[in-house]
Amino acid sequence: MTRTFFEPDETEEYEAAADLLTRRCLAWAGERDLPADSVVLAAALESRHRSRDGRLAHWDREQVRRFLLVWTPHYVVAPRDVLDAAPESLRTLLRYLDASGLWDPRGAPVAELSDAVTAAEYAAALDDPLRQSVAKFWARIALDRGVDFDDRRALEKFQRDIDAGRVPYDAEVLDQLMMARLTEPELDEERAYAQPPIALPPAAELAEAAAQSVLVRQLAAVAEWAGAEGRPLTAEGLPRRPDARELAALLETGEDDLRVAEMRQVNRMLTWAKKARLIRTSKGQVFRGAKAAPILRDPEALWSRAFEVFFELGGTIGAPPTSWYSASVLVSAFDEILPDVLNSMYGLPSPVPVVRLQESVWLACKEHFQFDDWGLREQGWRLQVDQDLLAALEALAVLGAVELSHGAADELYSSDLDDEEQPLGPAAAERLRARLRDPDLLLARLTPLGLRATRERMLAEGRDAPLIGELATAPPAELLGLLAQHYPPEAAAVELAGWLAVPGQDVERLLRAVRDCPFRTRATAMLGTMTEALPDGLSIIRGLRDDPVLGPIALSALLDGEDIQPESLSDRERLLLLAEELLVLLELGGPEAVLDEVTEAAGKDTREVIEAALSSGHPDVAGLEELGALLPRLTRAHHPLRLVAGNAPGSRGRRGGHGKKRRH
Repeated sequence: MTRTFFEPDETEEYEAAADLLTRRCLAWAGERDLPADSVVLAAALESRHRSRDGRLAHWDREQVRRFLLVWTPHYVVAPRDVLDAAPESLRTLLRYLDASGLWDPRGAPVAELSDAVTAAEYAAALDDPLRQSVAKFWARIALDRGVDFDDRRALEKFQRDIDAGRVPYDAEVLDQLMMARLTEPELDEERAYAQPPIALPPAAELAEAAAQSVLVRQLAAVAEWAGAEGRPLTAEGLPRRPDARELAALLETGEDDLRVAEMRQVNRMLTWAKKARLIRTSKGQVFRGAKAAPILRDPEALWSRAFEVFFELGGTIGAPPTSWYSASVLVSAFDEILPDVLNSMYGLPSPVPVVRLQESVWLACKEHFQFDDWGLREQGWRLQVDQDLLAALEALAVLGAVELSHGAADELYSSDLDDEEQPLGPAAAERLRARLRDPDLLLARLTPLGLRATRERMLAEGRDAPLIGELATAPPAELLGLLAQHYPPEAAAVELAGWLAVPGQDVERLLRAVRDCPFRTRATAMLGTMTEALPDGLSIIRGLRDDPVLGPIALSALLDGEDIQPESLSDRERLLLLAEELLVLLELGGPEAVLDEVTEAAGKDTREVIEAALSSGHPDVAGLEELGALLPRLTRAHHPLRLVAGNAPGSRGRRGGHGKKRRH
């Protein structure tokens, strides 16, 4: 389909889609006299493809700023007038995505993005020589000297001129760029795993759950204990023993008889409250935060802030260092590894065995530190990491973000252990198999509050984390496009049912959106997703056989499902299916794929096949225009005998091939 999301290794599929979107956007812009440059359009799509979420049609202010202020100065090589007009070209692309039904409604509205970057900001970014890459540094010099990038000899001469010192350049800037390349991260963002759609309870239930959180009540108690008058602290920054015992009793930690330094739960809560800005220290005393009152009156906001700062608490959650062991390696990477733990639990259909999490966390710790020789201490360090992970999960359970239980593990968590490519390794896999047979394992799962909070963190990182119900009022074209690409069938059916439950939203609106879709492959996917999710989907497909726009798609679906037989097709339907097949191939593979495939299949009749498709009456006017544009190329490259009628001198020409191959 004309997708707007591709995995990083789907290079050919992405390039074909990006080429198609660029061609269609340029044509659309030309019809409306809007500014658009192919280099800028392709670069904008590339910036989204090489991002954390990879959604080409999902744009917000941050993504616009990333493209114009970071990506373009760093990568895009073009004449200055083209670069100066890049914001206008980007605006045209965004308008085209919106007008063609490709826009992701979970991004910002197009109208809100026009002022994401000011003209002054953009000009300053372009003029900053240190924002460019080393490759762009040399490409700009070559461009200024008139070097043709498609001329190999010209490029080789340019390189010789550089080596001979005949090309002037700013050596200081080049040195700084070389250093930046070694020390600064690449602009390509590591692609995050796609997350499954989740469902959450109503907002009122989540607010009530936050109010019932044990830790929320404890944090409020800490703030109340500190008070506006404050409590004195020792030289070590700890409460005095009577105050600490009073707080231990309030929190019911059972630490009343311990020394203050040994009251780990009390000290953890003090640290947690301080990180959450509920208390503050000043001049040897601890006070309730001056601005803490509003959040203390809002349990849900307090819960969210407590979750946000949890990842800064590794030192108070992990076991303290001893004379034999230093602080746990998990504590040292707590703020990096614990979010990954919650991400791995997100959206799973059943509770996760904690032993499975411990194996993965230990592997992450070893990769994080990469010790050449762990030596005799490895077993002790491993035990410490296991215990610290358990302590972290228990703290999250007190907060109400994680639910801990006991029981047998779902087969899901052992099903991949026989896979040769699983990352744990043979020894860990064998150890896990044995441990997962225990019928009374400790299990963990995210609560609804934990799911919502983890999702919010993912969204803040630019990740895609669908939520059932968030598309309830989305435009029908955008709804079906997202369901087709990002939702499994069961979740798509639930989301679609919710959309149809909104007054004024019905099946006819969905069908109208499919008819209006300018891409055959996308329209096919949209219609397939819709009819698969509806109980009467097959009857809808049957009723579309003679539809002037959707007929070819319906015919293809009915043939694939063996609901009709090929011999029952009329000549007109056969031509429509031929055109549909070629247009789909054009969208998926580009013009070269059509020329190669049709020539291989039809040989000398290639021209007649394409002309038959063009005369079919197929409704995709834009696609037929692109298909018709292949005929002159076909004549020149594939059938040189037809260049000149008869056998006049020179009419045979040179033997042609299948045309220039696509570069991937």
